[in-house]
Amino acid sequence: MVEWDEVRELALAMPEATEAVSRGLPHWRVRDRGFVWERPLRKTDLAFLGLDDQPWPVLGARVEDEAVKLALAEMDPSVFFTTPHFDGFPAILVRLDTVSRRRLEEVVADAWLAVAPKRLADQWYAQQGD
Repeated sequence: MVEWDEVRELALAMPEATEAVSRGLPHWRVRDRGFVWERPLRKTDLAFLGLDDQPWPVLGARVEDEAVKLALAEMDPSVFFTTPHFDGFPAILVRLDTVSRRRLEEVVADAWLAVAPKRLADQWYAQQGD
């Protein structure tokens, strides 16, 4: 199981990433654009998922678009899911109790790339080749 400290480490490793707290929950941003955040399930989410209470920690993560979100949820529903709250919004929910560290690294990087300014993203891509 991935812990929140690992999420924090991965998020803050991205260029110009910062951590903030909103409603008592951490979220990580690049130039004031959120890319990953702690996202407890709300009552309507629980009802949609057929759950009585929140059984696992949930990370919200930006994605490129709705197609990516839907593909992730279909590809691996044991890790990725969505709720009606996110209909029309490019974000996926990630179960931290089932996601691997390696997959989480990809999720965080992809989320960062989804909102980072193009020039900053291009610099990051160039450094990955080193």
